[in-house]
Amino acid sequence: MAKTDERPSSSPRQEPDDGLTGWRATVHEVIYGVDTPAGKGFDVALIAAILLSISVVMLESVRSIRLEHGLLLRRAEWTFTLLFTVEYALRLVCVGRPLRYARSFFGIVDLLAILPTYVSLLVPGAQYLLVVRVLRILRVFRVLKLAHYLAEVDVMMRAIRASLRKILVFMYAVLTLVLILGSLMYIIEGPEHGFTSIPRGVYWAIVTLTTVGYGDISPQTPAGQMLASIIMILGYGIIAVPTGIVTAEMTRAARDGVPGKACQQCAAEGLDADAVYCKLCGVRLQDSRSHRG
Repeated sequence: MAKTDERPSSSPRQEPDDGLTGWRATVHEVIYGVDTPAGKGFDVALIAAILLSISVVMLESVRSIRLEHGLLLRRAEWTFTLLFTVEYALRLVCVGRPLRYARSFFGIVDLLAILPTYVSLLVPGAQYLLVVRVLRILRVFRVLKLAHYLAEVDVMMRAIRASLRKILVFMYAVLTLVLILGSLMYIIEGPEHGFTSIPRGVYWAIVTLTTVGYGDISPQTPAGQMLASIIMILGYGIIAVPTGIVTAEMTRAARDGVPGKACQQCAAEGLDADAVYCKLCGVRLQDSRSHRG
């Protein structure tokens, strides 16, 4: 009887292929594609539409233009919003895990890019918040194949996410410090020198700690001026803390590598160019060229 080879296989465990098929795969290639002609054409058209929509919002804020062409600008604004709404819906439909994309950075930006127009039906003037659409132009980096710029954006975003908790702790410490210093200045100077309340003293402590002060309030007594000098010197040291935190995380993120693919299942963008599986959801990645007829 022939002996069977019972050695364990060295290949990675094969996960079920949850890749998209049919029209959803085609839409995914167009919307998320980087190197395909359809994907590049879609991104170029999208960036042009974003720039035009932002121009419409800016022109509408000019009173003379709004009085003369207000109706036309409003119609153009709604047209762009409806187009972006359809695009957002397609982005959710053509991925296996739409909620993961909706919670991603670009997913949130895409949603914020359409909400202000609908909110303006209840809150007049909310449509001017549509300028947030300018964040969507970050996709221009991949359209123009500026990989090194896209890499820097990805490194910076990962560094900020990794630094978030440390920065929050640092901000809590700063808020505690300005509360104590503002209260001390209120006690030392008093209302006769402009420090009419503790909130007023806290305001002065914030602008003095973060800048050199606005000059609208200034201590007059020697004790107050001495405390102000200490706060201004302390401000230089405080600026270095978040800078060091983010710099350390950016160095670490740069060592981890730079991504470049998009997952059809969870919509994660910027995966390694030679990746076979998605590092977030574990689904096997499909070659975008396999969808082309």
